[in-house]
Amino acid sequence: MFRFENLEIWQESIKSANLVYDTTNKFPQVELFGLGSQIKRAAVSISANIAEGSASESVKEFKAFLNYSIRSAAEVVSELYIAKNRNYIEEKEFEDLYNRLEILIRRITAFRNSLK
Repeated sequence: MFRFENLEIWQESIKSANLVYDTTNKFPQVELFGLGSQIKRAAVSISANIAEGSASESVKEFKAFLNYSIRSAAEVVSELYIAKNRNYIEEKEFEDLYNRLEILIRRITAFRNSLK
């Protein structure tokens, strides 16, 4: 088992990415390679950076990867606003993902701050 698999933040980031995929799969055909693809890449990047950072040789480097993960989550939120404004997602879907990502960012931040 890899170290990151035991991290709750990684587990939650995988769940969030799956929800993003479910949501973006309902986007119009014209957005499959545009906004939908960009949101998916950013969502996948959250867990990927946690995993990559967990293999770091130093705490400083791990913290940097956790920062990248936080930035990717913020990117997803920004792109979800665009999707909502273009009526690709309903308000409820937006709020659910927004709240999930907000909590995830807080948890990643707390984990990062706990590393010494």
